[in-house]
Amino acid sequence: MPSLTELFAIDTLLTDDERQIQSSARAFAAQQLGPHISDWYEAGTLPVREVAQEFGRLGLLGMHLHGYGCAGTTATEYGLACMEIEAIDSGLRSLMSVQGSLAMYAIYAYGSEEQKQQWLPQMAAGDKIGCFALTEPDFGSNPGGMRTRAYQDGSDWVLNGTKMWITNGTLADVAVVWARTDDGIRGFLVPTDTPGFAATEMKRKLSLRASVTASLSFDEVRLPSSALLPNARGLRAPLGCLSEARFGIVFGSMGAARTCLETAIEYAQTREVFEKPLAGYQLTQAKIADGAVEFGKGVLLALHLGRLKDSGSLTSEQVSVGKLNNVREALGIARQCRTILGANGITLDYPVMRHASNLETVLTYEGTSEVHQLVIGQALTGENAFR
Repeated sequence: MPSLTELFAIDTLLTDDERQIQSSARAFAAQQLGPHISDWYEAGTLPVREVAQEFGRLGLLGMHLHGYGCAGTTATEYGLACMEIEAIDSGLRSLMSVQGSLAMYAIYAYGSEEQKQQWLPQMAAGDKIGCFALTEPDFGSNPGGMRTRAYQDGSDWVLNGTKMWITNGTLADVAVVWARTDDGIRGFLVPTDTPGFAATEMKRKLSLRASVTASLSFDEVRLPSSALLPNARGLRAPLGCLSEARFGIVFGSMGAARTCLETAIEYAQTREVFEKPLAGYQLTQAKIADGAVEFGKGVLLALHLGRLKDSGSLTSEQVSVGKLNNVREALGIARQCRTILGANGITLDYPVMRHASNLETVLTYEGTSEVHQLVIGQALTGENAFR
């Protein structure tokens, strides 16, 4: 019987290097992360520093960046690694994405040479943790409304405000903070031991539990002029970082979908209902077939976007297409696979409900489905319907 990827001959579309990176990431994830993830999820925690250092040893952090200790892979290779990490859990891919495609990318794309040398090698190794502080309690889908503000006092900057839903916020060594200034929205590198900085872990989550989420506050946080990201001006800069992270989600969500489908297929083959395997019933096969088709289409879309990114021609609207489609379909696959597992599907003995719950968050963060629909709609009609 063909596997899901064999059904669509996915491997024939990959280079030898891409297959090697995907295989290495899959083996690492299965051996080092898989045995622990249900316990981490149930406990609502993640050993971020230990996992980050393991990611660093494998070259997963900022892997598509060049120099400064980064692996310098292609975008497609990075996407395939995201797929294998999220096949274990979305929280683990979030750690990888926030470190590499948000915090590290912000420094890489907009920082000074001194800032890059100071932070990127240690972050690539997982020895220093970064977070990305854009979202505020009252401004999620509309980051341009942010109230966090920075003003100049002599040669220093003084930062005040709050941020929310910040992955790794309580564990980070440096926060990439976006604030409104007299010169528009600017980015700052804030060491988290700076006086006036505070981080509080957000508990009581029902999704993405194997991930550390925090609220941040800044009370007259004084920063030297060297903390300013010199090449980041306006909202385009943080949105550019988000586009990098969304690209990883396009691939990663398909990893979660694959795990759900593989689990449901194996379960249906061994679970007997009315004296024959559950897999022998037409309704079960219809669910599996529909899910497999959407999975295959999603992976093909991800690979196409990866090739576009590697050629330098990928647009933000195309990333929105990938994020909207693949997360939405992955969530649908997870929900349908849960029904195949019946009551067993709601337990942590199987990964399906955990993935379904996580994907509810992935559907929302880094642009809700509604936001991406409006991005695509504006691209096709020329009309801005956000307001």
